[in-house]
Amino acid sequence: MSDAASRGTAARRLLRRFYSGVLGTRGVRYADYPYTAALPFCTDQQGRLIIFISHLSEHTKAIEHDPHVSFTASPMVPQLRPEARATVLGKITANDDPANAARYLRFFPDNRQFLDIGGFRFHTIEPRHVRLIAGFGSAHWLAGDSVLAARLPIADAEEDIIEHMNSDHHDSLIAYCRHVHGVQTTSAQMAGIDCDGFDVRANDTLLRFDFENQIASAGDARAELVSLAQAARG
Repeated sequence: MSDAASRGTAARRLLRRFYSGVLGTRGVRYADYPYTAALPFCTDQQGRLIIFISHLSEHTKAIEHDPHVSFTASPMVPQLRPEARATVLGKITANDDPANAARYLRFFPDNRQFLDIGGFRFHTIEPRHVRLIAGFGSAHWLAGDSVLAARLPIADAEEDIIEHMNSDHHDSLIAYCRHVHGVQTTSAQMAGIDCDGFDVRANDTLLRFDFENQIASAGDARAELVSLAQAARG
């Protein structure tokens, strides 16, 4: 794998570890200034950012005028300089793909109420450029397409895998949380799975689990999940 491809994969995996970030749009009310606000987000199967915003928000007004945006995902820690973080520059578009909507609402189920209220839409950001800060003294500009994964069969298997894990392997999900994150919980539900890893909600906190290598299919996912279960109980 080339350095560019390796960094693109690292940036995508990094973005998947965060569940909130800061969206920046070109201001409308104050046109000389960018406007930013913190928002929850998740990634789609290929690594695009999915956000959910109201038609009344300042961001919606701004992107109707100019769809070019930035989005920064970063840890919230006192000492930020040594921490990895990334900023995506890209074009945002409304996206009502049912798979993206279902994925987002598994991550943030409380936001389902806003669908009933009306006026909220899902949007995706197509990356054009990505600034990856891998740590102090390690910063790189990446082409947007280098961050995206290929469309793989795991995308079509996601909902079936989640249903199976949540119905039949609740104990394994609890064991994963304890083994990987040191989190003791009595409630764990898988929220998403993709080519790079999976996400679990434990006591209303989202936890990311990375696969060592990229997977492509439901069979690959099963092998990884069984291996992790064995390690967690070993």
